[in-house]
Amino acid sequence: MGGVVVEDICIFNMDAIIIKPPMKTPASKRILVLVFALLSGVYIFSVCLKQTNFQTSADFLNIESHLKRCLKYTIDRSQTPFLHYPNPTTFNRAECECNPVRLFVIVSMQRSGSGWFETLLNSHTNVSSNGEIFSVIERRTNASSILSTLDQVYNLDWFSSASKNHCSAAVGFKWMLNQGIMEYHDEIVNYFNRKGVTVIFLFRRNLLRRMVSVLANSYDRHAKLLNGTHKSHVHSPEEAETLASYKPKIDHKTLVADLKSMEKMILEALEYFRCTRHIILYYEDLVKNRTKLVDVQNFLGLPLMPLTSKQVKIHKGPLREHITNWDEVSETLRGTTYEGLFDTDYSN
Repeated sequence: MGGVVVEDICIFNMDAIIIKPPMKTPASKRILVLVFALLSGVYIFSVCLKQTNFQTSADFLNIESHLKRCLKYTIDRSQTPFLHYPNPTTFNRAECECNPVRLFVIVSMQRSGSGWFETLLNSHTNVSSNGEIFSVIERRTNASSILSTLDQVYNLDWFSSASKNHCSAAVGFKWMLNQGIMEYHDEIVNYFNRKGVTVIFLFRRNLLRRMVSVLANSYDRHAKLLNGTHKSHVHSPEEAETLASYKPKIDHKTLVADLKSMEKMILEALEYFRCTRHIILYYEDLVKNRTKLVDVQNFLGLPLMPLTSKQVKIHKGPLREHITNWDEVSETLRGTTYEGLFDTDYSN
């Protein structure tokens, strides 16, 4: 069905309408009223335009003022909208005042490799990625609380174990799709474009493996298999083997619908943020081809460095080894577009 425009419909009782002959008004008065209306319209439009562009103009003026003070540094003027010179309220950037900072966000879903990816980024001397800051519900109760939190992060006034603060060249955090970003996407896209925030999408191609990881992680929150402690990420093969010993049972009756729901959410996110400056990454590609990390560093305008992580992958090997009701699952997906998920594997 095509788009339909519904206008207000008013129903009148025709018998109750009394039509009076219009009073004649001198032509000069009618012209005067018309001119006044036109002038008022122009004035109101100009005021609205100034209000709309005030923040953007202020941002560029702020950049220009810093550029004038920092002319001795070589800066690619084509990148100006994405270069920032934060003026934090909690500390002084001192000698790093003229070091431009790029703002980024990692948009992902739980158990899609975002934790591992973030540790890789944070191994870079000049990157501060501050984790899942919107996992706290109070920070995403409405658009205003979200934007206020973003201001704090991107002004370098957010402190975490990853904060490198005054000499950071890139500052960001992880944002899961179920943490408010979809509900307030209009306001967030406008903020990102106005502030020059770049978006790094990170998803998994194999959504069945993601499902196994989600269920296993949820189980361990209560079971606490590692000596009574819950860990979402591990740093030793022994810990990984312990967590992988639990094999979840997947609801095969809703499996196809669940996979389609995950795909739908990813596609919606890509559509909502299509007009931002962004890059799309997949976990499997990063594992197989570490040169992808060079693309990420170039995207963020960082000096190239080898990126490392101490995290160890938990679920290795064929999927049949990690699902209790493998026969039901394989039978459900056989002959569907998801059958190819059985064979997808990678060594790391």
